[in-house]
Amino acid sequence: MRAGKAVANGNLVLAGMLLMLFGDFLFSLNDAMGKWLVASFSVGQVLVIRSFGAFLILAPMIARQDKAALFRLEQPSLQLLRVVMATVDVALFYAAVTYLPLADVMTFYMAGPIYVAAISHFFLGERIGWRRWLAVLVGFIGVLIALRPSAAMFSWPSFFGLGGSLAFALTLVLGRRLRQTGDATLVAWQTIGALAAGLVLSIGNWRSVSVLDIGAMLALGIVAGSAHMLITRSLKLAPASLLAPLQYSLLIWAIVLGFVFFGDIPDAQIIIGSVIIVLAGLFIFHRKNVTDTIPKEAVARDGH
Repeated sequence: MRAGKAVANGNLVLAGMLLMLFGDFLFSLNDAMGKWLVASFSVGQVLVIRSFGAFLILAPMIARQDKAALFRLEQPSLQLLRVVMATVDVALFYAAVTYLPLADVMTFYMAGPIYVAAISHFFLGERIGWRRWLAVLVGFIGVLIALRPSAAMFSWPSFFGLGGSLAFALTLVLGRRLRQTGDATLVAWQTIGALAAGLVLSIGNWRSVSVLDIGAMLALGIVAGSAHMLITRSLKLAPASLLAPLQYSLLIWAIVLGFVFFGDIPDAQIIIGSVIIVLAGLFIFHRKNVTDTIPKEAVARDGH
């Protein structure tokens, strides 16, 4: 009996790892699709139609839960702040990939867990020791290298990527603070926020679209929604400490998809910065595992 239970648990863990990897691939595909679409349409227009696609995935999840749960929110002010941060994250991500290669933008986002560790110390009162502070500092050095310490460091696209990754980290921390709120409710409101922002940003920037264009933008939302569901499920099947390192597969996919679809090849500074960020992030995850304080939200992406 004990051996059978161990095998069953092992199968669940393996399933969780596979779901995480597939979810990360879908998020990377979502990123590549978004980069392709914002080359022809405004960020606002993409956000609007993408949001309707996301609701196709969210609708069944919302229907299964208590309808009142969508409006019975804990700490409404923090809920609003999370929606704002999630919306800023998505908008700045698409703005960044309009001008920068996917791998460059994803390098900034790979630093998200590093930011989470630093922010959680002040915002959530989660104590982190000197080893993790050192890793946070090393991670920031990696970000600076990826930014290219030159005049280009002060370009708007770089700031878009950096600002978006900080908003992403704040979204994760707020998600941890609001962990009593259901996943469907959290994602529904952030999708509504993205829809509202898209409507504002698309004023005067709306182009005529073909059926194929609409289908592609709806598919963008469906892919992102599916990725979120897969990663949410994976975190229920396998330990977050085991799944955490798998999120760095996003960077690999960004390099592959960026090359295949856009002919982008990362330069030496992006590669060096990426390696430093990944190593710092893995060390932070390791220390959290040692101290048994890994928040599973640190490895879940809200989805761009």
